[in-house]
Amino acid sequence: MHESLMELLWSTSHFSGGNLEYVEGLFESYLVDPNSVSEEWRKCFDQLPRVSEEYSTDVPHSVIQEQFLQLSKNQNRFQVSAANVGSDHEQKQIKVLQLINAYRVRGHQHASLDPLGLQVRHKVSDLELGYHQLTGADLDTEFNTGSLFFNKETMKLSDIIADLNKTYCDSVGYEYMHIVDTQEKRWLQQRIESVKSHPDFESDTRTSLLERLTAAEGLEKYLASRYPGAKRFGLEGAESLIPMMNELIQRSGSLGAKEVVIGMAHRGRLNVLVNTLGKNPKDLFDEFEGKKLVNTSGDVKYHQGFSSNVMTEGGEVHIALSFNPSHLEIVSPVVEGSVRARQDRRADPQGKKVVPISIHGDAAFAGQGVVMETFQMSQTRAYKTGGTIHIVINNQVGFTTNRQEDSRSTEYCTDIAKMVQAPIFHVNGDDPEAVLFVTQLALDYRYEFGRDVVIDMVCYRRRGHNETDEPSGTQPLMYSVINKLKTTRTQYADLLVNKGVIDKSVADKMVDENRQDLDDGKHTVKSLVLESQTGSFVDWTPYLNIEWDAGADTTYPLAKLQEVARKLTSIPDGIVVQRQVQKIYEDRDKMSAGALPLNWGYAETLAFATLLEQGYPIRITGQDSGRGTFSHRHAVIHNQKDGNSYTPLKNLFEGQPQMDLFDSYLSEEAVLAFEYGYSTTAPKGLIIWEAQFGDFANGAQVVIDQFITSGEHKWGRLCGLTMLLPHGYEGQGPEHSSARLERFLQLCAEYNIQVCVPTTPAQIYHILRRQAIRPLRRPLIIMSPKSLLRHKQATSTLEDLSEGSFQNVLPETSENIVPKNVKRLVICSGKIYYDLINRREALEKDDIAVIRLEQLYPFPYEDFREVLAPYTEVETLVWCQEEPKNQGAWHANRHRMNRILEELYPQLKIRFAGRISSAAPAAGYMSIHVEEQEALVNDALVG
Repeated sequence: MHESLMELLWSTSHFSGGNLEYVEGLFESYLVDPNSVSEEWRKCFDQLPRVSEEYSTDVPHSVIQEQFLQLSKNQNRFQVSAANVGSDHEQKQIKVLQLINAYRVRGHQHASLDPLGLQVRHKVSDLELGYHQLTGADLDTEFNTGSLFFNKETMKLSDIIADLNKTYCDSVGYEYMHIVDTQEKRWLQQRIESVKSHPDFESDTRTSLLERLTAAEGLEKYLASRYPGAKRFGLEGAESLIPMMNELIQRSGSLGAKEVVIGMAHRGRLNVLVNTLGKNPKDLFDEFEGKKLVNTSGDVKYHQGFSSNVMTEGGEVHIALSFNPSHLEIVSPVVEGSVRARQDRRADPQGKKVVPISIHGDAAFAGQGVVMETFQMSQTRAYKTGGTIHIVINNQVGFTTNRQEDSRSTEYCTDIAKMVQAPIFHVNGDDPEAVLFVTQLALDYRYEFGRDVVIDMVCYRRRGHNETDEPSGTQPLMYSVINKLKTTRTQYADLLVNKGVIDKSVADKMVDENRQDLDDGKHTVKSLVLESQTGSFVDWTPYLNIEWDAGADTTYPLAKLQEVARKLTSIPDGIVVQRQVQKIYEDRDKMSAGALPLNWGYAETLAFATLLEQGYPIRITGQDSGRGTFSHRHAVIHNQKDGNSYTPLKNLFEGQPQMDLFDSYLSEEAVLAFEYGYSTTAPKGLIIWEAQFGDFANGAQVVIDQFITSGEHKWGRLCGLTMLLPHGYEGQGPEHSSARLERFLQLCAEYNIQVCVPTTPAQIYHILRRQAIRPLRRPLIIMSPKSLLRHKQATSTLEDLSEGSFQNVLPETSENIVPKNVKRLVICSGKIYYDLINRREALEKDDIAVIRLEQLYPFPYEDFREVLAPYTEVETLVWCQEEPKNQGAWHANRHRMNRILEELYPQLKIRFAGRISSAAPAAGYMSIHVEEQEALVNDALVG
């Protein structure tokens, strides 16, 4: 037996030295015929990574060696063209091998996948004898089986075809031949063909399958009778999902998983909550009866999340079901972010300890672009999670659309998964044993190769889109079949009784016991752990019930700040720095010494470095975050000699907290959703998503609306995500000016988010540090600048960073402005401040004060009052902004400002100075931009 395999067996608890000869014999039998060993041993051997590079380099076991030598001979023998083969038999042999390949490639198109029998399966010529110049006369001829794993070197053609049909054209249809990696394909072929897609499951396994189907069906029937007409988006027609989920969790646990994170929309969600996660049925019934269970605004019951612990062969496993709005697929990247955070916490870069499961609807899977974005992130450095199990509950109807030509442009709803070469297993949902087989196969593939895999469970909806529908109005033929069709559970129970696996009384008793458990309000998950003793939960206690005015000491001793600064600008020998970047780092050395004022990029980097020094982890992603979209950050240095990169922030000191800085792929929606999911799972530290331009956040508006601004009030989930959104009118046109500040302010309520517009390097330094240090976990939206990154007036000193704090309102800074002489008070936010004070200087006006609102929400009433109080002789109040009047902060914050202004200046009304209302955010021509900017500044100061 080869050495690594022996070590693997030896390390398993139920193996011992005295049993190795016996185990070796079992393994040999398994290699010849997996069904010749018990299911328990088959499950064990299935999980051995026999085809990975790790094992293929070792001296093989004799049987493995013989098998691969034979395979090599067969492949060499038949990798010749028909023109070079002499005999008729040899030519036909090649045709047989082509036929075998056709079944592997296209057998799924002949598979019996639809429980309703309505799916049109067109004739596939590749699977016909005649297509390969074979005839009925060849059926009794023996042919070499080539690379097939049928455990026979030669077979009659009729037997080959029969076994191919059983393997590839029965209840499972496989799509994996699009995978480029030969090793992956051979692994799948061995697992599929060796049992011909029909492993022999033991009686206990089959009984357990029936019990889970009984629980799934029982809950739906119970809810239908107790709450008739109530919407629940039931699982009827797709009950096989519940045994599938049970197997995924139990098998994940046996493979070493400690956490499983699930994302799904509403179809079957209540059933998963009760029968997979172990939610107490009584709690669900209370929700149906409208009782308020949580101290939030709440959401409908089929959007709520849940978590629990279950016991598996490998120990306790924590299960989390993510909350999800009705934007169906948007939960998928949120789950990935949550999983990545858990993997980071567990130091699990391979994703062996935390497993993501995404459950989709067929129409949404094919129709919503975020699915593609989520697949695209699956193997990227910033977002990979070791492979996701994707389950499609394919009920063949999208709302009321059931014509394929209306719902998608591809044969299958799962074709999108081929873009990342994910294997796809189509399976008939009315064949629970086939469902169980592909579930085991999918999870083992995920663990073996660390890649996504898709299970397309073809099923149906027994009661239409929801329980208030009359589905026959739009699908008369489908529902005429459904109304006569026995349920999955009934069919399987009859099968087991007919095969003598169980008595009918046993099946009936399952139904009665499940009904009694529901009546009694008992948990229906037998493996549920009611009192978990594991450390699988993140402790959110320090972040709960924190007041908005909770302080945060963002000061940092000057000497230590300079020490950190020296580390930031120290570049190891051998790294050749690009000329302009070298100048940036030389200037930062001067800033550290006090010879130059600090600019924005350095203050921001110092904020990150000091947080790391204090023990706060940091994660930053965006489409150009390493360099910075406007070339201001250069946190990553690229060696001009060999192209390798060096990140000073990752090399400050040994044992420092995690520092992740990734340039993301070109996505807003999925990436922002990922970072939201990450931040809801990792409370400590600073998590930032940076838009290339703030305007581009438009592409992630659903994430902002459904999660970031409302998640805490709908689901009680805290989130400390920071969004950096470049914002400012520089004449770059309507797509590169506005981060749509007005949209964020419109969403502000109940202290849900922070919206800030910092205008100095010290302000960005302190606000970033405040976000990490202060235990308040609320999203922070920063309208970050562009031109201010290098503005000669937008500078700070080291002392500004080492002392002080973030100021919600910045007062007038000119010594020439005496409060009692001020007649005009101009209030603004953002970079327009610098245009205003420069024009004021040019006009030699000393009776105008300019005040900056740096935090727009929550509105800083007391700070605003305190800054304005000295100006007692004001005659004119002006709000000045760059954005058009119907955009920006004017309409959203006018009433908030007036609360203080009407108190201090009861006779005055604040007026607007800015661009006129516009359908677009900004002008496209520089000349128009300059003209508008001149006009609004003049209007604010002298108009």
